[in-house]
Amino acid sequence: MTGHSALATVETGPSSRLEPTDLAVLRESFDRLEHESLAARLTGMVGKQVELVGSYIPEKARKVAERATALALDAAMKVALRSLDPAQKPSSNLFHKSLATASGAAGGAFGFAALPIELPVSTTLILRSIADIARAEGEDIHDPATALACMEVFALGGRTEVDDHMESGYFAVRAVLAQSISEATKYLLHRKVADQAAPAVVKLIAQIAARFGIAVSQKALAQAIPVLGAVGGAAVNYAFIEHFQSIARGHFAVRRLERVYGQDFIRAEYERLKVEDDARAAKAKAI
Repeated sequence: MTGHSALATVETGPSSRLEPTDLAVLRESFDRLEHESLAARLTGMVGKQVELVGSYIPEKARKVAERATALALDAAMKVALRSLDPAQKPSSNLFHKSLATASGAAGGAFGFAALPIELPVSTTLILRSIADIARAEGEDIHDPATALACMEVFALGGRTEVDDHMESGYFAVRAVLAQSISEATKYLLHRKVADQAAPAVVKLIAQIAARFGIAVSQKALAQAIPVLGAVGGAAVNYAFIEHFQSIARGHFAVRRLERVYGQDFIRAEYERLKVEDDARAAKAKAI
């Protein structure tokens, strides 16, 4: 069924309007996906010491973060999904936060130099938590498409300033990654094995790493502040995983609604919320 015919079916059928509970879910997801900033979370968690952590990232720090990010994503994709039971159950967010916090304590104790060692650990924990959330929203975590949708969360949670000024940041990032995800999914389905060296998979990981690396740079700079140490490092990692858990909850709630109402219909409703949100912001600014 094409996107046009799917939209027509949704608009003329019994699900032409969102149920009140589903509308509330979409509104909450919109707030998570469009309004929540990692830099703001870091500032709120650690304090004024990292108030400017999101506004300036030195080139050296960015390059270190990029190298560490690519390796971390590759490692995470290999191991994070294997230990989850495919049966649907509530996600264990606190469990994963506890493990990531412990990892951050170790990273904070050694500062920026520990990033290449600590990041693969924390990234794997975060991906496993993302998959846990996906499973709770009814996704099949052993489906390659779901695995790649979990990876997509890293890009959604590390959006750039350019994305923030686009008509719909969340759907804009999904659109950028859509072709690469489609190609990687087809390859993995055909091969029946998660081959990280496949060109389609390498391309996707590179695209995700470019966006996730921004968030990693913010995290690394916050952990590198000398006065923070192990306690601060733990707080930074807590904020880091909480940020991506929140993005995952929004992302997979939207995907669940898309399965019920159709992708085109949910995107149209999401865009309507975006217009309303922009109008409220403009009104508040004018006062």
